[in-house]
Amino acid sequence: MKIYTKTGDKGETSLFGGMRITKTHDRIQAHGHIDELNAQIGVVIAEARKNPDLESIHEFLEPIQHQLFVLGSHLATPYSPPNAPETLPPFPYDFVEELEQIIDLLDESLPKLTTFILPGGHPAAAQLHVARTVCRRAERAVVALSKNEEILETILQYLNRLSDLLFTAARAANQTTSHPDVPWKSQA
Repeated sequence: MKIYTKTGDKGETSLFGGMRITKTHDRIQAHGHIDELNAQIGVVIAEARKNPDLESIHEFLEPIQHQLFVLGSHLATPYSPPNAPETLPPFPYDFVEELEQIIDLLDESLPKLTTFILPGGHPAAAQLHVARTVCRRAERAVVALSKNEEILETILQYLNRLSDLLFTAARAANQTTSHPDVPWKSQA
């Protein structure tokens, strides 16, 4: 099977079910941001694997990558007209609850946050902050899409929680690697 199909050479692509839309459609924009987020999480995992102290980070991020693929399949499938495949994997609220459990677990060992902090620190933490900002952009794109098309509510909840998890994981990565959070200082 060839990797290229030439069917997108004129700026269109196919959704599940065969519908063709422009590559600038809100649905494709949202899907693209999710793809970028997944790739960024892959960079975090690669960085975390370099440090045995960060093993838990890549252990909980790998299942998230799989969940993002499921999320992407829902974004690539219009729920109406009813031509969506019945074989879409579910995207249950359990995924949101799993993120909340990880956040709570990580947060238990972190010092209380009393000010804004600057992104950075250990390379894995810095990459987690980049992933967090990509996640926020993806969330905004999905919100925009949801104004015109039906989107599972759990997708929006998941992206909101995932950005919180990525922030908390960045703080945990810095703490684990002895990089203290850098508080923001107003220059005013």
